[in-house]
Amino acid sequence: MHELSVCNALISEVEQIARQKNAAVVTRIVLKVGPLSGIEPQLLLQAYPLAAAGTVAVDADLVIETADVVVHCSQCGKESRAAANRLLCAACGDFRTRVISGDEMILQRLELDGCQHESAARNGADTARVFGRQ
Repeated sequence: MHELSVCNALISEVEQIARQKNAAVVTRIVLKVGPLSGIEPQLLLQAYPLAAAGTVAVDADLVIETADVVVHCSQCGKESRAAANRLLCAACGDFRTRVISGDEMILQRLELDGCQHESAARNGADTARVFGRQ
């Protein structure tokens, strides 16, 4: 299952941030996952307990938010939302578009307990791109 390796990479990033902030526990992990990322959110949720076992994030809630697919049209220059299976410009209908977002998995926010920088961690100060375009 591909999502288990993605979860392992996610937990590695989460543990690194928790160490940097001297956090004892991660209570919540918020991800933004695009429909073009190749990640199935339901499978990610199923794989998460296996990856988190024995880590500071073992009891953390994993919250997955969906990112919109946004394209840039090379003909009219507009950016617009598009369907994952129909990457057409919403302004002019042209097919010559470039994906701006919707193909990523981003670690949006961590909520940490027992750390010196708790207020910064709870306010989403730690954001990292775990998977997707750089």
